[in-house]
Amino acid sequence: MTTRRDFLEKAGKGLLAMGAISALPINDTYGNTLSKAGQGDLFKISFAGYTFRDYDLDATLEMMQKMDARYLCIKDFHLPLSSTQEEIAAFHAKLATKNVTGCGVGPIYMRTEAEVDRAFDYFRRVGVKLLVGVPNYELLPYVDKKVKEYDAFYAIHTHGPDVPLYPDSDDVFQHVKDLDPRIGVCIDIAHTTRYGSDPFRDLKKYHKRVYDIHLTDATEASKAGQLCALGRGIIDFPAFVRTLRKLKYSGYCNIELTANKENCFAAAIESISYIKGVADATR
Repeated sequence: MTTRRDFLEKAGKGLLAMGAISALPINDTYGNTLSKAGQGDLFKISFAGYTFRDYDLDATLEMMQKMDARYLCIKDFHLPLSSTQEEIAAFHAKLATKNVTGCGVGPIYMRTEAEVDRAFDYFRRVGVKLLVGVPNYELLPYVDKKVKEYDAFYAIHTHGPDVPLYPDSDDVFQHVKDLDPRIGVCIDIAHTTRYGSDPFRDLKKYHKRVYDIHLTDATEASKAGQLCALGRGIIDFPAFVRTLRKLKYSGYCNIELTANKENCFAAAIESISYIKGVADATR
């Protein structure tokens, strides 16, 4: 089935080939209007809020400002699920003072319909377009209903060998392939590698349903592999960036780190500097 996104992309290519226009405005994965085609990468480097789990919001934003990091996927320890609209507005205003934008919420685990309701209500009130979730399998029909109701992009996080739910993208897709197409995958590339799957293959195979990526690295392709700063493990990031460009992925790539509080900033600035350097070197 040809989607609106596919049609617009093909139409744009046709007009460019005819010389009718120099570039067309295009939309990203979530329907936001991007700058004109051909101006820089479509994907956006972000941070998963989990990286800063040991810090309050003020300290997190100070670190992000020092790193010139512009996007944050919001975790509920920085903005609780019970937050009022006034508290949410104040949260966004504080982000803006550091030139940071909230790009999504989650991951949020959902074990009951009530937890699904709460997560989607939070998503709506926060005012983003991406909800990263980990719902129990039996809740997927209910999630499907909510995605339609809230017009949400819902990315299911892959957890590799550590969590029985959704170990890799194959598992996610087998459970959601017949559901609303806005339900897709958040590929965690290190956990996928640790599980024995190939994140490159998964990205190519499922890219039309990939709505988020967690940039992670691991020391080896097994459950024993340890997560580490980007560039210190076995992931071939230059090849991964080239794959993102080839597929015209236009979503977020969230750096997610497990470094402890003492090493968090060092690992974060090393990782964002590394991935930006890779992006520059592979243009």
